[in-house]
Amino acid sequence: MEIHVIRHTAVENPENLCYGFSDIPLRNDFREDFNEVSFDEKFDKVFSSPSGRCTLLAEHFKLNYRTDERLREMNFGDWEMKKWTDIPKEEINPWYDDFVQIKATGGENLLEMQNRVLRFWNELISENHEDKVLIITHGGVIRLILQSILQFPLENIFKIQIDYGKKMIIEFNEGYFSLKKLNI
Repeated sequence: MEIHVIRHTAVENPENLCYGFSDIPLRNDFREDFNEVSFDEKFDKVFSSPSGRCTLLAEHFKLNYRTDERLREMNFGDWEMKKWTDIPKEEINPWYDDFVQIKATGGENLLEMQNRVLRFWNELISENHEDKVLIITHGGVIRLILQSILQFPLENIFKIQIDYGKKMIIEFNEGYFSLKKLNI
């Protein structure tokens, strides 16, 4: 199986808001960004996060896709759409110290997000052995997929840069993964 995973294009966020589940818009020139996106046109299956910043890309390229809630970005709960600098230090500092275990009030921590994403991922690889699949999603989801494949410590997840509008290609054959390309 060949799996293409692409991150949505850049968002409009001049105030540096915390967002994950929130449906923040793509940047004003998103159509120009779409012209820079490169992926094959023929896929057996296409999955997308239900966030508008992902589905808009699928719709632009007239892809026949299904949304899956498990492909959403991290849920930051009460921090959603607040400026990072406006989140009280007594709330955010513990998260900075341990984002794997700590979560925003009403949100999820990285372990909970990982469980959600890996339920999708494990289902995908157990059911689609010969397919060519496209997944349109978010940086956090892509990092978790990479962490699952490469088995590095979860606390190192943000050491991997996932560019907007770029993809990675993974091959899965006979139970083994091979990361073919990243940020192309």
